[in-house]
Amino acid sequence: QVQLVESGGGLVQPGGSLRVSCAASGRLFSINVMGWYRQAPGKERELVASITSGGTTDYTDSVKGRFTISRDNAKNTVYLQMNSLNPQDTAVYYCNVAGVYYSSPSYRPFEVWGQGTLVTVSS
Repeated sequence: QVQLVESGGGLVQPGGSLRVSCAASGRLFSINVMGWYRQAPGKERELVASITSGGTTDYTDSVKGRFTISRDNAKNTVYLQMNSLNPQDTAVYYCNVAGVYYSSPSYRPFEVWGQGTLVTVSS
């Protein structure tokens, strides 16, 4: 009922920047929290950043000051601007969105994951 499409991953040199995007579509009624997670090879998935409907943000310590999460509510899209990237940021990045969608005759909560986009930081 709700789908996410991610874009923007790729290869970047250390110190470089990259922006990933995630657009939600479907019979959306409201979106609450939007977040970005990442999973590096051999490691567990971890929360990188999140943003509430009111704009409150939270970041994991390792990305504070380098990454910025933002959202465009009119486009149901969340962004992650990543600056000063280093090889330890290499991972598959997943967006996660939670909210409410309309499923006749009622409204239902949802939480969905994007398909993942690979970010590789290497020289």
